[in-house]
Amino acid sequence: MTLSIEQIAAQLQGYDPQALSAEAVGEFLARLVTPLRETESVGPREALGRVLARDLVSPLSVPPHDNSAMDGFAFDGAQLASAPLQLQVVGTALAGKAWQGTVGPGQCVKIMTGAIMPPGLDTVVPQEFTRTLADDRIEVPAGLLRPGDNRRRKGEDLMEGRPALAAGERLGPAACGLVASLGIAQVEVFRRLRVAYFSTGDEILSLGEPPREGAVYDSNRYTVHGLLARRGCEVIDLGVVRDEPALLEQAFRDAAGRADAIITSGGVSVGEADYTKAMMKKLGDVAFWRIAMRPGRPMAVGRIGESVLFGLPGNPVAVMVTFLAFVRPALLRMMGARATAPVLLQARSAEAMRKKPGRTEYQRGIVTRDAAGALEVRTTGNQGSGVLSSMVQGNGLIVLHHGQGNVAVGDAVDVMMFEGAI
Repeated sequence: MTLSIEQIAAQLQGYDPQALSAEAVGEFLARLVTPLRETESVGPREALGRVLARDLVSPLSVPPHDNSAMDGFAFDGAQLASAPLQLQVVGTALAGKAWQGTVGPGQCVKIMTGAIMPPGLDTVVPQEFTRTLADDRIEVPAGLLRPGDNRRRKGEDLMEGRPALAAGERLGPAACGLVASLGIAQVEVFRRLRVAYFSTGDEILSLGEPPREGAVYDSNRYTVHGLLARRGCEVIDLGVVRDEPALLEQAFRDAAGRADAIITSGGVSVGEADYTKAMMKKLGDVAFWRIAMRPGRPMAVGRIGESVLFGLPGNPVAVMVTFLAFVRPALLRMMGARATAPVLLQARSAEAMRKKPGRTEYQRGIVTRDAAGALEVRTTGNQGSGVLSSMVQGNGLIVLHHGQGNVAVGDAVDVMMFEGAI
């Protein structure tokens, strides 16, 4: 059942749209968005970044047989009770086909990496650890091995009939390779999420327009496009929409008719002299928030038609921070991905930072290693929400949590690394 903004708000204890914590925003959005249902089948190459729609059950075991983990000599490990152990080499097992001979007590087979272990043999001694004797015999030093060493067991990676990948898995390079390793040519994934985006404001210039006093070139369309493309979304760029009711209404209706989600930047701050908020109210079920965070305090969320709306602030850094903190997890949920808590790195602060409890701050940081090899982080300097160059200089966001106070030099802080997020 689709819940209204009012119904979702009623489920959140202490909900206050004018003083909303970052944690409450996450809880709200988890209730607002719902996963896609439509799926399609794609090959392993095309599956990169897509979300698996059904459990993928392994049609075979990997490896399909017990095999050798290295080049050496295979033998029955029970014989290790004799030390040092001398063995007669009676043949060679190559990768790609089973050795057809038999091996008795006191005998072994020279074996290559990946070769099937002959029946009755369970242990491999690496070739470099043996001593060659006369008459095709080898000696295995005492205390070197235990029975079963250097053998890969059948199905130790994947077992036939069991799930190899779970529904909701976002498929990375390793998962795509795993699909191929099972001989599977097509996997069922959720279709790509369609996201429409536009910037608002009469002060925004598109590329190709001449500069004019009081106007700025639009960077948000390009940062948001990059963030969405990294998520594997189908991006619908609706350009810059001037602050005129008819144009805004046309843009919102167009976006709602074509996309699963709509993202806008600008026009959501209290007292802004434009029509964006009014049009959101007219066309949809929308909440307007003041979030206890820095940067990125104003935000609008809701629905217009069947599309989920994310109205982000206009400043370039605030757009990226609110996207990473709130929009990205919501879009992943819409894509069908399993909900996972963000992985935060811990590093020692190389500088003191002033912070009042009662809001979450996301400061642009540079993580490096100190002389002892420990991770440390320092800010990029000016933390203004319009300083886009700080997002280029930094490699992560220092996350100073809601209840956290001042940070002293040497204190441990959490960092949301850009690699994998941006």
